[in-house]
Amino acid sequence: MDEEQSEGRFFATFEKYELFTSTQASLLSKDLFEEPSDEDDRQETEFLKNLSHILDEYQEQSYLLDPFLESLVTPAAEKLRSHARQCVSTNSSTACISRVGRIATLLYLYTKFRGYKTITKGKAVRFFPHEVSDVSIALDYMRIPGSHTQDAEQWALRYIVLLWLSLVCMIPFDLAQFNDGGNDVSAQIEAVAQNHIGKAGLERDAASILLSRLYIRKDVSAWFPQFLTGVQSEVEGSAETFKCIGTLKVIAEILKIGSAELAQDNLSAIWNIVHATEARETLMNNTIVRKLRVKVLSRTSLRILPAKYGAVHRRGKNAASVSGHCSCVVCTGRALLSGPTEEQVDTIYDDIEVPEDVETVIEELMHALQDKDTLVRWSAAKGVARIAERLSTDFGNQIFDTVLELFTIHSMAAANLYDLPAIAESTWHGACLACAEIARRGLVADNKLPELINWLSQALSFDVRKGSHSVGSSVRDAATYVLWSLARAQNVAALASLAEGLSQKLVTVSLYDREVHVRRAASAAFQEYVGRTSLFPHGIDVLRKTDFYAVGVRRNAFLKAAPEVAEHHIYRKCLIDHLLSVSLRHWDTAVRQLGAQSLRAICELDLEALGRSAASRASKLLQSVDVDDVHGGLLALAELASACNTLGDKLESEARKREIFAYLHLVPLSIIRSPRNSLVTSAACYFISTAVTPKEIQESPVKHWREIVDIGLRHRDGTVQEQAANALASVSQLVDCSDLVTYITEFVSGTPTLQQSLGRLLGALDYTAYAHDLPDAIQCLLDAVDLTSSRLFANVEARQNVYFSIFQIFKTVAPKVELFSALRDGLSDYTVDQRGDVGSWIRMACIKGLAEISTVLLFNANDLSVLMDYLPPEMHHEAIGGILKQGVERLDNVRQTAGEHFLDLLSLPLPPHEKVEEWRIDGEELFKHLYLSDGEVKGWKDSSWFFPKAVQMLQVARYRKHVLAGLVLSVGSKTDSTQRPVSQSLVKYVETLPSVAGEGNGYSVQSLVADLLDQVKGNLASNTVVIPVLQTLIVLLEADALARLQDESEGLQSLRNFLSIASRNIARLKNVQRIQESMKVIVNLLTMAPLYPECLAVLPDFFTHRFPKIRSDTAEYLYMILQSKYVNVDTEVAEEILLESEWASTNMNDVTAASAQLMEALNGA
Repeated sequence: MDEEQSEGRFFATFEKYELFTSTQASLLSKDLFEEPSDEDDRQETEFLKNLSHILDEYQEQSYLLDPFLESLVTPAAEKLRSHARQCVSTNSSTACISRVGRIATLLYLYTKFRGYKTITKGKAVRFFPHEVSDVSIALDYMRIPGSHTQDAEQWALRYIVLLWLSLVCMIPFDLAQFNDGGNDVSAQIEAVAQNHIGKAGLERDAASILLSRLYIRKDVSAWFPQFLTGVQSEVEGSAETFKCIGTLKVIAEILKIGSAELAQDNLSAIWNIVHATEARETLMNNTIVRKLRVKVLSRTSLRILPAKYGAVHRRGKNAASVSGHCSCVVCTGRALLSGPTEEQVDTIYDDIEVPEDVETVIEELMHALQDKDTLVRWSAAKGVARIAERLSTDFGNQIFDTVLELFTIHSMAAANLYDLPAIAESTWHGACLACAEIARRGLVADNKLPELINWLSQALSFDVRKGSHSVGSSVRDAATYVLWSLARAQNVAALASLAEGLSQKLVTVSLYDREVHVRRAASAAFQEYVGRTSLFPHGIDVLRKTDFYAVGVRRNAFLKAAPEVAEHHIYRKCLIDHLLSVSLRHWDTAVRQLGAQSLRAICELDLEALGRSAASRASKLLQSVDVDDVHGGLLALAELASACNTLGDKLESEARKREIFAYLHLVPLSIIRSPRNSLVTSAACYFISTAVTPKEIQESPVKHWREIVDIGLRHRDGTVQEQAANALASVSQLVDCSDLVTYITEFVSGTPTLQQSLGRLLGALDYTAYAHDLPDAIQCLLDAVDLTSSRLFANVEARQNVYFSIFQIFKTVAPKVELFSALRDGLSDYTVDQRGDVGSWIRMACIKGLAEISTVLLFNANDLSVLMDYLPPEMHHEAIGGILKQGVERLDNVRQTAGEHFLDLLSLPLPPHEKVEEWRIDGEELFKHLYLSDGEVKGWKDSSWFFPKAVQMLQVARYRKHVLAGLVLSVGSKTDSTQRPVSQSLVKYVETLPSVAGEGNGYSVQSLVADLLDQVKGNLASNTVVIPVLQTLIVLLEADALARLQDESEGLQSLRNFLSIASRNIARLKNVQRIQESMKVIVNLLTMAPLYPECLAVLPDFFTHRFPKIRSDTAEYLYMILQSKYVNVDTEVAEEILLESEWASTNMNDVTAASAQLMEALNGA
């Protein structure tokens, strides 16, 4: 889960009510008996999608629609009812099935959104039609021959009609009065439900509801035993899973809403079905079957046991004040109204003889608490608690003890919590859920609290490693649910002695758990204790720092909320203990990193008192055999060493850092050298970079620290190289590192890994304190990216690192024109390998370097002569043009990077000098209007937003060449999301241009074509240049954007030049794509009368080409052009030849003859 994502929006009311009702009204206004046109059908489907989208927006706050449900649901239900009535009256289904289906789907969306019970039961009963006459309407509608409900795709219609039927069959009249002509309505309803009870879709759920409501009627209840007999036979026989699910739902629902007599009279049959289900392995492999079986078991037991007389009394007793009684109005009122006194209730429960069947059920539920699926465990937990609520206090305590024993099943063989098997998750989760349900009902005895809290404290830390991940988040979440339940129902006095430990545990989990839902659950439990018990120290203040939103993002919880909570001394120790014993040893690297940073932030509250002890404890992790522990320990020590820099006394700071640095000797080189331990090597280098001091460089008790850095520099992992370079950068701040020139000699001619490392290293060194052979370093970097140098780095990643280093050196110590030029030249790196356009990494690095260097130089330009030396205006504008070229190219990430840095330069104020205008970006006002004037500024990676604006940059003459070159590459892109918007935008822009330039010397169509021609000249041998230009020309020709040029002599000559380029050496070209694009250019130019003879003379070269694909593609494309555009001659004969000839034939004589006939036809002969 990406925790950095913003939270979904929370609403205060149904803001889109007006939009929703108007859209629904438009949908409901359609005549269901009229077939819609294609356009109407699309529009109505769009209406339904919009309604669904709005409901999805409010799904998490569905209660906001409750005040509006009647006005929303009733019209849709009435529409379906009127349709059903008309169909029944005519005994046919002539309505439009798509429109009826949309109404049914809308009603289904309501049931999904708010639940079928809200839509069809209780106060909302008025939402669905429920008159007496509706019984026959709903029933007959389901039974009409050819009814829409029988269409396989109309599941929503069947679901809604069955729900409607389940509602109307509850009318308080004998159904026998609806019998007509010997037809039994009750039997018909049962048959309809039975027909859908075995379906795989939602119809099964609605059919189960219908049958359960039918069988609880007094006039139909006699049929229930027969139903159970049939179910038992089916389970013992074919045992269809879907039908078994449906029938178990019926039984479970009847046990819930039916009379006690109906349940008790059929207990034996229900037990038989349960046992028969258990005996079928295929059924027990289904999660839903197991869940429903548990429901039936628990509800059967509840029907055997007496009603829950004492629930309120027990909760009241447990929630009483310390003195042992409560005189509040609520409790007094309950005592007066609830019937028997506590003594009478206890006597009632003590006199209960628990049936053996109930004991068997409890045993079954204990097994179900360990089921592999959460659905089953949750149902079992509720069943256990409900049964315990009906039993005597002693028996309830025995059940609770049995639940607690589940924690010990896997614990006895484990040395600690982290040694538990992964299978223990199910058992612990089930036990926690059961404890929560029992606690929520106030059934936990005060003397059981310490034992329960002990197990819950362990459950809150349940995180068992399983491969590359861990299991246990559900256990931790359930444990917080138990604690939340205790806060709501338990005796405050009993919790008082446990409050401090609970507060520390909940705070720790809410801040440091890996999962956001567990952190938020712990925060909610903490809030419950603060609000209901007032027992937690500094509760209100801590709650403010650890609320729902504060702990929602992991980084914020670790680095902001945790240090704020640690300001309270009572929580400081438990937070540090958790970081050192859990977070720094966590399997997730991100948690270890955040844990180390959080440890530093807390220790900085009192570094003198906390730093040394924390470092000592963290150092013990370095001796662990687990590399994760070693990694966490190194990160913690590195952060603590970095924190020592905040000490005011420099000598004290260095002394403390030396103490920490000495711990490095605990890490053996064997771990560092292991190729699989890159994280440890990286952390060791990071540790050295933060903890090294001058004395460590001269003589250190850790003899191998230099070797660790050397291993890091030679490591193939880029992160390790970076940390090793940072380590030497820290050293370079303390001593002269001129001897690093030896690395230059070795690494330049070394492997790509060594070259990558050298590229990082030379830019990371601090040249301000010592020179470190800066001239040699600069020359090495320039040679590494010089295409003419023998020391050029062939590796792309190495060159990328070099460009970053050039930028760093230029910005800090050596602003040389040569370095700036190298970055500018890097914008032309288009290296491609099996990974794609890897040169884009280099171009993005150069964009960043050029922009930031220009920013530094212009912002600090106190002397224009110096600025002229370091950043001449022409070079500055070349860099701007290069950035703009990248800004209009095909890759989204490159465009976004270029756009961000260009807008930074555009917003940069120039220094207050007279001649500084030479560095001002040309067309500044146009750029600001295009990109900074909108209220909502989107990124340049958004093609549909960006390219209509980008083409207008061609108006700026100074950068026109660069922008056009970038646009051409985008037009030639194979990515439709880029190619389509840039092509459309360029065509629209060209259509607004004049044919030729006027007196204002502005841009024109002829100028644009001439610029395209200039790009091709001198690069005719380069397909990467020629093909995109030809593709751009084709886009303009196909859109008739260049048709005006045939009337202008200069424009016509430019087109003729392109004709010459496209027809040159066609027979000798090997690149198929270039041949195809050349063909398309010539075919499009064929539509221009002045060029028609010249194009016609060239066409045979394509129709008789040696590649069959070229011949067939030419015929197909020419036919398409002749069909869509006007040509001066009659083309009917030519079109027939194009269609009837076998252009891909291997018989070249036939192909040549067909070509000759085609040319003759096109000549008009």
